[in-house]
Amino acid sequence: MDIIYLIGGLLLILSGANGLTDGASSVARHFRISPIVIGLTIVAFGTSAPELAVSVSSALKGSADIAIGNVVGSNLFNTLMIVGCTALFAPIVISQNTLRKEIPLCILSSVVLLVCANDVLLNHEPENLLSTTDGLLLLCFFVIFLGYTFSIAFQGKQEGETEEKVSQLPMWRSVLYIVGGLGALIVGGDLFVNGASGIARSLGASESVIGLTLVAGGTSLPELATSIVAALKRNPEIAIGNAIGSNLFNIFFVLGCSATITPLHFTGITNFDLLTLIGSGILLWLFGLFFAKRTITRIEGSILVLYYIAYTIALIYK
Repeated sequence: MDIIYLIGGLLLILSGANGLTDGASSVARHFRISPIVIGLTIVAFGTSAPELAVSVSSALKGSADIAIGNVVGSNLFNTLMIVGCTALFAPIVISQNTLRKEIPLCILSSVVLLVCANDVLLNHEPENLLSTTDGLLLLCFFVIFLGYTFSIAFQGKQEGETEEKVSQLPMWRSVLYIVGGLGALIVGGDLFVNGASGIARSLGASESVIGLTLVAGGTSLPELATSIVAALKRNPEIAIGNAIGSNLFNIFFVLGCSATITPLHFTGITNFDLLTLIGSGILLWLFGLFFAKRTITRIEGSILVLYYIAYTIALIYK
């Protein structure tokens, strides 16, 4: 049964990603909104819905390692596997705004999480805990991020973005594609996670490993599918905006909501995982800043993918 859930979820994710990309691209063109804004908001929020559902549900059930590991693992998957695999299909051009503001903000979110996760080291507390106060702090950062995103929506096309031919759909059909695509992504992600988790538990894997790998990879499949489809349809801004926007949503909104509902205890998630997350963001920023004129090339994409594979191997052996 778990294998059926796995395959069925994957099919729904792929079909949902295709519909969501078409609808979001058409809406962006209709309202003359920058594609990066669509990627940072509608697409990022929609594809982060599985993480929100899984993390909140896990927190309420007392499985903090799955809740936190899901977000940390998903963000690593987004930065390394999604951006890396997308660049293998088509090089990704990064705008000046994304390079100067959005990627650094993504790195900042990881640093904030690292600080919040080190109560024992910094405050000499008996255990590391993502408290209700920490959750509210993350939600405050999320509000600031939303304010920034909507402010750039009215600034016109950002420097570095290219004019791409996007099929113009009727508005009702665009909305239908977006809603239907999101629905397929959410249901597909849920089915995939259930199947993957069932298989992992039958093999005796720990909750932290399940959260950082299978659950994280499963809930990030919408981002992966959406980004690759967007790149193939010559919408690289949606691809990079989707990955970065999802990372910010995951830490500021998903973990913020989860910790506000109930405090999350860090047990299996360590500084090794959090420092790897920060390192992945810095590596992406350096690639965009110093090489190939703000373009993530196929070679750089390969390096990102290899980074993720090395981390996964280290995690399993650890």
